[in-house]
Amino acid sequence: MTSPFESPDFPAPIPEAEQRTLDACFLGPYGENDSLLERLVVEFLRDHVHWRRNFHPEDPPAIPTRASQHPAYQAFEARMRNELHQLSAALKRSVPFHSPRYVGHMVSDLLLPGLAAQILTLPYNPNNVTEDAAPVTLRLEMQAGLQLARMLGWPDDPKRPDCAIGHLTSGGTLANFQSLRLALALKGFPVALRAAGVPDPALPEDDWQAFNCGPAAGIELLGKWRRWLAGQSPEDRTRWRARVEGRRIEHLGLHAFFERHPTLRPPVVLAPITAHYSWSKGIKMIGLGRDQLRLVAARGMRLCPEALEEALAACERDRQPVLMAVGVLGTTEYGTIDPIAAVVDARARFGARGLGFSIHVDAAWGGYLTTLFRHPDGRLRTLDEVRQDYRQFPMPEIHAAFAALERVDSVTIDPHKLAYLPYGAGAFVCRDHRAMSLLTEQADYVFDSADSAGDALDHRHFGQFIPEGSKPGAMAAAVYVAHRVLPLDHANFGLIPRHTVQAAEAFQERAERFARETADHVHAIVPFPPDSNLVCLALNPRGNRDLARANAFLQRIHARLNSDPAQPIQIKQFFASTTSIRPAVLGLADMHRILDALGIDPATMAEEGGADRLFILRHTLMNPYLIDHENRISFIDRYFQYLKTCVEHA
Repeated sequence: MTSPFESPDFPAPIPEAEQRTLDACFLGPYGENDSLLERLVVEFLRDHVHWRRNFHPEDPPAIPTRASQHPAYQAFEARMRNELHQLSAALKRSVPFHSPRYVGHMVSDLLLPGLAAQILTLPYNPNNVTEDAAPVTLRLEMQAGLQLARMLGWPDDPKRPDCAIGHLTSGGTLANFQSLRLALALKGFPVALRAAGVPDPALPEDDWQAFNCGPAAGIELLGKWRRWLAGQSPEDRTRWRARVEGRRIEHLGLHAFFERHPTLRPPVVLAPITAHYSWSKGIKMIGLGRDQLRLVAARGMRLCPEALEEALAACERDRQPVLMAVGVLGTTEYGTIDPIAAVVDARARFGARGLGFSIHVDAAWGGYLTTLFRHPDGRLRTLDEVRQDYRQFPMPEIHAAFAALERVDSVTIDPHKLAYLPYGAGAFVCRDHRAMSLLTEQADYVFDSADSAGDALDHRHFGQFIPEGSKPGAMAAAVYVAHRVLPLDHANFGLIPRHTVQAAEAFQERAERFARETADHVHAIVPFPPDSNLVCLALNPRGNRDLARANAFLQRIHARLNSDPAQPIQIKQFFASTTSIRPAVLGLADMHRILDALGIDPATMAEEGGADRLFILRHTLMNPYLIDHENRISFIDRYFQYLKTCVEHA
């Protein structure tokens, strides 16, 4: 039996208050907090029943007490229990995301405040499309968006005209799609003003300038238009509203819009080659077409600033409009973080020369790592302040990337990832809420009075500009309550990702020791240092020079680390996932570096036989109990002990 004191360099204990706060956050790997969750569920279920009974207590019960004694009632109950028991039995074959033995995909145990808030809200069944159907949770969704905005360093005071806004989506894919919708609406709006003949001497001189004035200038023009329109007579207001609306890209469609403006070309989206496949989906959905997605080269699995500079220079030279530049804050496959600061700086340079575009950050994975960089008062922590808690994290360029979030236009964040909330909870956050009025189905950017009505945030109109129709208010409650219980700063919510980043550092160190311990059997390397709490591992049998054989070896090992619904989950010791690295994504030089370190001949790369890429193990280190301080058990150490056995058998 393995000793609980199995690691000679076990990390030092963490403060008692911090550990006990963490202990209250989750149901626990062993279900340790079952009584807490049970008390919460029962308490608020009873509270919900009391609410129903007190709505109009003079109404008699519609279901008589004798109903439960009738054979038909009992037969229905029996059928329901039978189906629920079968469902419960089937779910036992689910993947044990709650366990520190699971280091596979981007999912872990659920945060109790969010889980309890969602369960509490479900019987009320609010639909967050309109205030009529969700008078409470619609407000909570707006507040959740402001909580995320504050975490990003954006204005979160609804009284400010430039206050940020955020809303929930089913996931990161839909949030990324929303960013495309908004960027296109904002890019085309100044052109529509010119085409409508709005009498404003400050309008850009030609279509090219209007289409490329940039989001800040577009929002300024939108504000001027609203104020000018509010001063017109009701008849003129209606007439001008129709003139502008009829010339917008959303009204005409892409073909008719560019046919009317022959000096313009459909814009492109510049995204790193490591970007999520949702960008390909989104650009097709918006009607631009896959050819308008330009993938920019990466270096070390991170966007290459020089390649972005070259792409922008080519667009400027060819008079090719750019809709958006995308940066990734934690790639789905590798957890790497793009140089967001370099993207923002490039936008400033090219924008000054007349090539304006939006910047969106896909932080579906790494968004909540921002809490590590925030003081409770909202200030950005310095690099030295953040580094006090880690061995190496963060590198200066990583700190600069998080600091640069304050200067981007929109961000995707997934609460169902690093906020440990139930699926599906994505979020789209926009730095200036005024731009969002361009997405409304009823031209919400138009006003019927001379005052500034509409400049303040109004949650009642969420359903007019979100991609979805109906959406669950229970999820908004879960996100809002989780953020209230654990505010989004390093001293509160940051306790959780801090443990996971520390685990990633320990994992990398243990991987290096594993490489030494198994040197007689395999070459083992971490192909690129982790930027977050996701670490990859590449393996190749000692003496093998062939890439296809290395991949077959890795797949044999992964067969012992993946989920198999045909077998009891208890026979699995650990769970990990796989991904691959390809020369087209990594770059030929880095690909050769990794293959050389593994003892693989780069000449064995081929289009056939499974040798066009290198398969590697991927470890998502989300579980805060990977290092169990209470029992002095390192599941990281146990994992590598088991992996050593897998290597020897494979």
